[in-house]
Amino acid sequence: MLNQEAVVAGSDVGIGQTKTMAVSNSPLPTPGDVSSQTVQIVAAESVKRLGTGWHRWFSESVHVPSGHKIEFRFQGSRHLLALYYEGARRDGETSIDGRHSSRLRSFVHKLTFVPAGCAYRESHDTGAATRVTFLYLDPTEFHEPDENKTAFLPRIYFDDSVVWETASKLKNAIEGHDKSRLYLEALSGVLRHELSRVHHDVARVPAVNRGGLASWQKRVMVCYIEEHLGEQISLAKLAALAQLSQHHFCRAFKQSFGVPPHQYQVQRRMDLAKLLLANRNNSITDISLSLGYAQISSFSNAFRKTTGWTPTVYRREFR
Repeated sequence: MLNQEAVVAGSDVGIGQTKTMAVSNSPLPTPGDVSSQTVQIVAAESVKRLGTGWHRWFSESVHVPSGHKIEFRFQGSRHLLALYYEGARRDGETSIDGRHSSRLRSFVHKLTFVPAGCAYRESHDTGAATRVTFLYLDPTEFHEPDENKTAFLPRIYFDDSVVWETASKLKNAIEGHDKSRLYLEALSGVLRHELSRVHHDVARVPAVNRGGLASWQKRVMVCYIEEHLGEQISLAKLAALAQLSQHHFCRAFKQSFGVPPHQYQVQRRMDLAKLLLANRNNSITDISLSLGYAQISSFSNAFRKTTGWTPTVYRREFR
């Protein structure tokens, strides 16, 4: 058993810190009265993990280098909140209970929430170094009020600056030297309240705002395009998702995003390409194929048209 901290590490992580120990990838006995398991990592030899806990609170930071295939799995008695500080994957999928899923490739500053008892699975073929923090939220401290009880719902790769800020404060408090149980309880209560907010802002009736797309339509567009950057998305498909005619959709999309749908998708592909090119372990051929280009020349032309550089020159000049 550990008194205050636990380190779960690959062979390249130093051992011998005060009150730390290296353990296998089996369920981790955590500090104090925290007893449920942490995220299981498959192919963990390249992963660095640092877990810190106090009483019923536990936080774990995980770092995965670029160019590795990795899988996270978790199903336990605690809620799990993941904070993604950096990372991109060439391929992979994140799912909760096999129903809620996402193939989003770039997930910097995203959050994923797994309610207690739900089965979480996330696979990565990392295209960039990935850094994520897992917060394990014990229901006894992360309880819901008796009245106006709202069930926690699974959420994958969502943006919420308020939740992020509170979760970061909780992480820092868990890892800090001057821990206060009252402060941790207060932060847990605030985080519970923020995560239990009802998010039913998707309009039931198609609407266009000032000639552009409604908020829910823009979110649908961004999420769908991000998850299918390696595919050719038809205009008909996007218009159907927005529940608009193709003519009306094209006009509304350009009003909202400043460019036509196809150009927007190309721009997002090139943004991801720049991220992947920064890692010299990724070949230009692999990057081209992962972004849906059958020929390197097509990818190179699109990249040069967007950035003014060829992929090769961009990589050479990148600092």
